Amino acid sequence: MTGSLCVPVLLAACLAAAAAEGLEQAALPAEESRVQPMTASNWTLVMEGEWMLKFYAPWCPSCQQTDSEWETFAKNGETLQISVGKVDVIQEPGLSGRFFVTTLPAFFHAKDGIFRRYRGPGIYEDLQNYILEKKWQSVEPLTGWKSPASLTMSGMAGLFSISGKIWHLHNYFTVTLGIPAWCSYVFFVIATLVFGLFMGLVLVVISECFYVPLPRVSSERSEQDQRPEDVHGAEQLQDAEEEKDDSNEEENKDSLVDDEEEKEDLGDEDEVEEYEEEDNQSGIKDEERSDANDQEVLQEGSVSQKEREPDEAHSVDTQEVVEDSLRQRKSQHANKGP
Repeated sequence: MTGSLCVPVLLAACLAAAAAEGLEQAALPAEESRVQPMTASNWTLVMEGEWMLKFYAPWCPSCQQTDSEWETFAKNGETLQISVGKVDVIQEPGLSGRFFVTTLPAFFHAKDGIFRRYRGPGIYEDLQNYILEKKWQSVEPLTGWKSPASLTMSGMAGLFSISGKIWHLHNYFTVTLGIPAWCSYVFFVIATLVFGLFMGLVLVVISECFYVPLPRVSSERSEQDQRPEDVHGAEQLQDAEEEKDDSNEEENKDSLVDDEEEKEDLGDEDEVEEYEEEDNQSGIKDEERSDANDQEVLQEGSVSQKEREPDEAHSVDTQEVVEDSLRQRKSQHANKGP
């Protein structure tokens, strides 16, 4: 009997001890995480100092695999002199748009407001070496419109935040209220059309408020002033065209006159050349005739000399006469020449 009683007593003692240990463990505070959650309200903290950010989603398996490594890296942040943060893209779609996150998980390094994308594995050793060895210096920073602090990325953050709100509203319709998905899509299409029409109406009202129409009198005067200006401009164009036509006609007339004068000059030159050729031919004929006359005279003189050999004095006189006649003819021929 005593043995049977000892067994339940021992079991009760063991259960009491286990319960006491469980109460002690529950009473101990859970270890606080050193990773700082980043939101749209406090993300500007990364603009000062050195930071490492992780973008994740609760449903992402790869993000869950790197959670322990990221916690270890955050615990050693004090020794590395770096702050560690994380961003839930489901709760903060605006920040995912500001950093233009398209893949998960995504890591970023920030140093005094200059951001760089970390593309290595999310393992503690690689992250530690990336900071200690300053490997981030060899990575090209996000500058210009790609920088999260730029105006374009601010607009992108607004678009992503609107899309996130629409997604949450769609889940509320389909999951919470049990509305079919196609009904939710029809609702968003109609809402988009109505919103577009409303924005167009607002723009028209704004333009009408800021636009100041001119009075009718001034508008009529301006039209009357413009008409004579247009007429004057048309007249100037017509005058310019007429001047061009006149100048072209004068040039054509001058060219025709020049051509006619050239033709006349060429005709005169041809006539002069023909006249000179005729004179030359007539001169040649006169020379031939004079030569023939001279030969006849010489023959006559020789015959007269033969007949009149006894009278030598008379023959001398005839030779002189013949020579005088020859000289006179040559001089006449020289005077007729060109």
